[in-house]
Amino acid sequence: MQLNKDIIQQIQSIVATAQENAIRAVDTERVLMYWQIGKLIFEEEQQGKDRADYGTFLIKSLAENLQPQFGSGFSYRQLNWYRQFYKAFPIVSALRTQFSWTHYKTLLSIDNQDKKEFYIAEASKNNWTARQLERQVNSQLFERLLLSNDVQAVLAVAREEKLPTEATEIIKDPMILEFLGLKREAAYYEKDLETAIITHLQDFILEMGNGFAFVARQKRIHIEGDEFSIDLVFYNRLLQCFVVIEIKTTKLTHQDIGQLQMYVNYYDRYEKQPYESPTIGILLCADKNDAVVKITLPESSKNIIASKYQLYLPTEKQLIDEVKKEIEKLDNVQ
Repeated sequence: MQLNKDIIQQIQSIVATAQENAIRAVDTERVLMYWQIGKLIFEEEQQGKDRADYGTFLIKSLAENLQPQFGSGFSYRQLNWYRQFYKAFPIVSALRTQFSWTHYKTLLSIDNQDKKEFYIAEASKNNWTARQLERQVNSQLFERLLLSNDVQAVLAVAREEKLPTEATEIIKDPMILEFLGLKREAAYYEKDLETAIITHLQDFILEMGNGFAFVARQKRIHIEGDEFSIDLVFYNRLLQCFVVIEIKTTKLTHQDIGQLQMYVNYYDRYEKQPYESPTIGILLCADKNDAVVKITLPESSKNIIASKYQLYLPTEKQLIDEVKKEIEKLDNVQ
């Protein structure tokens, strides 16, 4: 007699699902517990607000009494986190059940309210793990989107109050590709970078933005007997269009832009369906001159984007300097 393997797989699936649900339930209860503790601390603190040092005294005293009994989760630092948690999210019904305490600790580190609302909306909509949320905050996603948009437009797309209508609303410049594990000091061929992207495709799609799906690598096209290969092809379901990507590990030239424009035109004429939007072309390059890009393309062009890639996470100062540099370039071109 032979055991039916299907029943083993079904039981394994049931156990795995139950374990995931149990972990999620514990996380939810933990978040609620921390919120309730924060609420009690805050309310008690307000009763003693006539004493300037009462808040510090209160949390310190609570830590001295509770930490020996319940452990490091009730240290002075942790209790202070719980108080900040309640102050930042005073309405319990507004808490997101899919967020763990690690999610909320990352969100609490964000001072700017617009920025915080953006990450809450994006993490909830895309079901980001705590690690993915932390990575997006550390890679300055909000600020990179602001390079080509205003705050209200970025928030509206994140909250799904409006669908993106232009590529710049979801595609970042620069793109941060630290997850590829490539050393920035080394020299790479386009093929090396392309292979690394395919190996880390899930991370790359997360960095690309909302609604992207992988279509092809080294897509061959034939034009009157000549053969060409497009590095990467994606589809974006929000914009309802193909997205073709060319990788350049050197500084961008006007010839590169012309080549990508040809690929975009090919997709628009031979692949795009009547109900779909015009194809978007992205030149992922090590360096670029925005003035060259602007002059090479027609003034009405919105579908060719040159995005610089970085193989490391930027510091806040580096990003601010990058923003200032881009603004100065645009002012000089206009």
